[in-house]
Amino acid sequence: MNATKNYIGKSKTSRKTKAKTATPAIRRFYRVDETEQKRFGNSERQTEISSHKSTSNGFLKCTFLPKLMENKVHKLASDKQSRTQIQRKNTKTERDFYQSLSQLAKHYGLSPMITKYLGYPYNITIAIDDIQNQLKNKVKDWEEIKLIEEKGKTIFTSEERFNTGAILYYIPIVPLYRLSKNSKRKQSVQLLQSVCSYLYHLAKVPYYRKQDSYLFWMYEMVEEWLTSDDENEEILTYLSEFKQAEQIGDFMEQKIYNHHNLTRFKDYLKIFECKDKFDNDCFMLARKIFFLYEQYPNASIYQNLQSHTEEMGYESDSIVSMDKYVSFCADDKGLLFQTLFETVNSEFQECTIMEEPTLIKKFYGNIITNNNLDFENRLFPLIEELICILSNF
Repeated sequence: MNATKNYIGKSKTSRKTKAKTATPAIRRFYRVDETEQKRFGNSERQTEISSHKSTSNGFLKCTFLPKLMENKVHKLASDKQSRTQIQRKNTKTERDFYQSLSQLAKHYGLSPMITKYLGYPYNITIAIDDIQNQLKNKVKDWEEIKLIEEKGKTIFTSEERFNTGAILYYIPIVPLYRLSKNSKRKQSVQLLQSVCSYLYHLAKVPYYRKQDSYLFWMYEMVEEWLTSDDENEEILTYLSEFKQAEQIGDFMEQKIYNHHNLTRFKDYLKIFECKDKFDNDCFMLARKIFFLYEQYPNASIYQNLQSHTEEMGYESDSIVSMDKYVSFCADDKGLLFQTLFETVNSEFQECTIMEEPTLIKKFYGNIITNNNLDFENRLFPLIEELICILSNF
């Protein structure tokens, strides 16, 4: 956390410059180097095979079987074991492998290459290479497959992940307040408040005025630092924006907390009359959100998060958790937000793991549910649309 404070202290000049220029509605934060080892699991792709010294051009035209990696299949039996034991274990591994592969292929609608004739263990290696390519090309959100041993059986696990794109999904609430003061936008305000109420109550998007939210703490930290800096020439601007963030934030929370927004959501859509492009944008967004609400009445942004702090041995401070990059905020313009953005971005540089909606499926003979990431694939782009609508008003 000290790194965050130092970052703020060292960037006064850059903050003044950036605040005076136009900024995009959707902010992306700078992520750390994304090697596969810094994901939830290590993705073991096929290793390229090349010559270690100069050779003739004819050599380059040759093709090679994929290199067998130890983590793709269990380690072969040790030299101390008898040949019969080795053969028995390999035969079982092969049988388990193809049973699990068959179930995985059926689940995803794939056609595995016939590889049994190649002999163990290269038949397994080539089958994995083939199925990985098919998954990559045909399955949306697919991330990786692993071959593991569980309860004495060799099985596939498949990971599907929704890529959030390093976006800060910070929904500004001050623009909605300003919009509510425009009598010509009453119907649009009703729809947008219903959308925000859905995100608040059902999707469980954190609100920055709640003391248990990440942004509440970040706003507090930024305010404490800025007000303690006697040489800050823009302190009055900051104080004004802080006061606005608090007062409007508390007022608008009461508005979107009202369940009346949800019970009347459908009615607002039925009676809505579009007058211009802005109205139409609000209506189209609200309709898509309402359809999502009807299809997934109990879904939230946290429903498909995997626990990886204890299982993978990561510290919570090294994880960019969902509540840190998805939240309501005060505004997405002005000196306060620019400072907040830089502070958040600086803190995320200390993290190595990005928490994203993820499904892990195991294929070992039991019935595989048809769980998918359809909700996330539809919700997050709609949050982006909402941010753009509010930011451009």
